[in-house]
Amino acid sequence: MESGKSREMAAKAAGIGHNGGPSIEPGAVLRTHQWRRAQRALMPNAIPKLVLQMRIKRAAELGMDYRTYARVRQFSGDDITGLLFSSNALRIFAGDARIPIPEAQRLALLKGARRLVLVHPPQTPGAVLLCNPVLDAGDAAPRFTDSWGQMRTRIAGLLQGQRLPGSRVLVVGDAPLEREWVAAGRAAGYLGAQEYFRQAV
Repeated sequence: MESGKSREMAAKAAGIGHNGGPSIEPGAVLRTHQWRRAQRALMPNAIPKLVLQMRIKRAAELGMDYRTYARVRQFSGDDITGLLFSSNALRIFAGDARIPIPEAQRLALLKGARRLVLVHPPQTPGAVLLCNPVLDAGDAAPRFTDSWGQMRTRIAGLLQGQRLPGSRVLVVGDAPLEREWVAAGRAAGYLGAQEYFRQAV
């Protein structure tokens, strides 16, 4: 039988990145069984029914399916009380500051969450907020030339102005750069606009 000291040496030899799972040396079947049993013991088999029902309802209020909501909640460890959209995600482009009707109707149905927007030029936050009363607050989006610190300051400023911790805000974007807003704002996660509005339908 493998001694405690030899197991410790084997774990050190495995190095960084080793997941701590069972080895494939003789006796691996037993160790695998024991390892999986220990893993199951650490995790509850099921969420209580009442909690599950509440979370399904909350996901619907946020315009999300349960699986997506559960994934975001698991990552952030908290409920979502704010959705931060980019103007790209809301289909606001150069010609018109108004959100298209399907997206605007979807936003109007959200419950228990602030609806925020970061606006890319040539549109301005003032024009977008004036044309879309469904939105609660907004600011200019970080520019491509902004430093990391400038991006973080802009996003944090918007969230702090709404008294929202980043861990309670989900970013909904539609461009690769907008994914970086999650780290800059310490947000709960990122969801592509196409996926978010497809779920809403």
